[in-house]
Amino acid sequence: MKIGIVGGTGGMGEGFAMRWCVRHDVIVGSREAQKAKEAAANYMNAARQAYGPNAVIAGSITGDDNISLAKDSDVLILSIPYEFIEDTCSKLAPQVRPDCIIVSPIVPMTRTDSGFVYIPLLEQGKKTAGEWVADKMAPRSRVVSAFHTISEMKLKNVNLSLDSDTFVCGDDPDVVAKLSELASEVTGLRPVYLGPLSLTYQAEVLTPMLLNAAKRNKMKNPGVRLT
Repeated sequence: MKIGIVGGTGGMGEGFAMRWCVRHDVIVGSREAQKAKEAAANYMNAARQAYGPNAVIAGSITGDDNISLAKDSDVLILSIPYEFIEDTCSKLAPQVRPDCIIVSPIVPMTRTDSGFVYIPLLEQGKKTAGEWVADKMAPRSRVVSAFHTISEMKLKNVNLSLDSDTFVCGDDPDVVAKLSELASEVTGLRPVYLGPLSLTYQAEVLTPMLLNAAKRNKMKNPGVRLT
């Protein structure tokens, strides 16, 4: 499988690239292709060191600009800020294949004097990230919302189990199943189906909640786990 990560030079891109390269070809993206290629080379070297000399890495990590990588991706992760959805998705939409799965881990949040808050609750008329992506990357059925509450620090440590759940929202059962299977390849990450994409706000709002809890209670890299 070819997995493209738009905005892949950040912590989430690094972590997923190192985790998934064992079995898949991962393409990390940036607005500048050269920056993406340099990051990809660093991630690949880090993966080889982390897994050890006897590990079999069947996939690869390469880099390209955000728009070009979309053409060949089977799964496209949008690791971008909420405010970039309109511009980025408008450019990506003509490039992606009809069967490409689009994944939104995007959280619409901002920081106030009270703490982190969820923008659609704060500002009337603002859409959830998952719904906004679906509007721009039609058909809606190929869009899945997931990976909102994952600790990037834990994700980048491939020898560490995440021991957490990720809530998945999507309208097409087959698309949800494929994404859930991919998520399950990350050690200690359990995908939990929450419902259709219309419920994505329930998953997205957990991120500002976790950040507020972590800050006020001095917690490091918290996650969510249902028991």
